[in-house]
Amino acid sequence: MLVALSIAGFDPSGGAGVLADIKTFSAFGCFGIAAVTSLTSQNTIAVYGAFHQTAEVLRAQLEPIVNDFRISAVKVGMLPTRETVEVTADMIKRHGLPNVVVDTVLRSTSGYDLAGEGAIRCLIERLFPLADLITPNLAEASRLTGLEVEDLEGMKNAARLIHEMCSPETVKPSALHAVLVKGGHLSRDATDVLFDGHEFHLFHAPRIITRSTHGTGCTLSSAIAASLARGCNVQQAVTKAKRYLEAGLLSAPNIGRGAGPLNHAIGRTVISWPDADVT
Repeated sequence: MLVALSIAGFDPSGGAGVLADIKTFSAFGCFGIAAVTSLTSQNTIAVYGAFHQTAEVLRAQLEPIVNDFRISAVKVGMLPTRETVEVTADMIKRHGLPNVVVDTVLRSTSGYDLAGEGAIRCLIERLFPLADLITPNLAEASRLTGLEVEDLEGMKNAARLIHEMCSPETVKPSALHAVLVKGGHLSRDATDVLFDGHEFHLFHAPRIITRSTHGTGCTLSSAIAASLARGCNVQQAVTKAKRYLEAGLLSAPNIGRGAGPLNHAIGRTVISWPDADVT
């Protein structure tokens, strides 16, 4: 069985972070393993606090599993401090871990900061160059680039600039450095922009009106990582991940008093779903 690793925060409500990642890996037929970067206090209503793990604790989690399992993909989520970014980058580089998807978790939907400025700078300098795909939303793309990212043109400009940020790394020349700017917060349809370093691909999807949106970014990125592990190219992986996310939103269990979780247990038929609307 293929093994997929999540390096991310722990959400005790189960909708986001490593718990969402593990559920998603399982839906794609992968065995999920994880290392926790921060213990958060949150539910479907808000994030109330975060208790970050030290570099030593994160390394102590990662070393045994990286040395034990043959890892086929890595999803990186919340990295709250420069030290946790450094440990994560060191592990990926030293062990040559493949299919690295970096979800730039910088702030919760409720407005809680999940990464400091030092961590963000280190993320760009150390981890972006090792990534096969980086998946910021509009706000994250704007914060990372300093650009106004409010429409498709802004998304394309941000994707190109983030791709350029990846160039200094030579230790992992096989890294794809693709960028997917997610358009879930666009005013109209939810269109995502993928830049593969050569051309843009647009993924069009109708907006789904639901309150069950907790952990959508975590789920999408882990679904992409699992699809890459299964041999998909980036464009195919994004297509399958978006189909899975759509099905999870449409069948959400409607639990919690705030932005509830989606349904991660929709079955493995997602692997054979047809291509999404891509241009």
